[in-house]
Amino acid sequence: MNILVIGCGMVGSALAVLLDEKGHDVSVVDKNGSKFDSLPSKFAGFTTTGVPIDQDVLKRAGIQTCDALFAVTDEDDMNIMVSQLARQIFKVPRIFARIIDIEKGSVFEELGINVICPTKLTVSAAASALEEAESSGTGSEMNFENYTVHFSTMDLPENLIGGSPADIEYEREETLFGIIRAGAGLVINKGQTLAFAEGDKLIFAKKA
Repeated sequence: MNILVIGCGMVGSALAVLLDEKGHDVSVVDKNGSKFDSLPSKFAGFTTTGVPIDQDVLKRAGIQTCDALFAVTDEDDMNIMVSQLARQIFKVPRIFARIIDIEKGSVFEELGINVICPTKLTVSAAASALEEAESSGTGSEMNFENYTVHFSTMDLPENLIGGSPADIEYEREETLFGIIRAGAGLVINKGQTLAFAEGDKLIFAKKA
């Protein structure tokens, strides 16, 4: 397949190398040409320096003949605009966009764009890990790039009933990931106002 990767950051470069190793014809676009230095010497793909929303840049990179496009820059809006161009102007059959904002991702899924949402994937994976940990009575660890995060649960102490996350004495590199509450399920701590209630289970995340 001819595959166009938009963005040669940590995600884009790793994706381009993986697709190249699998035998695909890969073309990478980035507005910063120095980003291509992260690609190994064995990379057999093509690189194009330029603003990804410039149609001439996309044409030079081969968008008119590509079978799939991955928009994986660090900017949601850039990935969205490139995906729209690929879909509406160049009629690319398969489009994948990396979008951090869950709400934006939901909108573009309805337009036929395959959304890769790291936020949603992380939350889903962490929730699954916690369910496994709860059933086994042990903590769980997950790897995120070069870091390992340990998740653990504990019943809410009586002295914290009616309290908030600010009342917890955290260990170093630890934070409250969320709570499990009867009738509400998993409540992710996103900085909103949280008041602990009797029966809550606290979910902690700690960088190992």
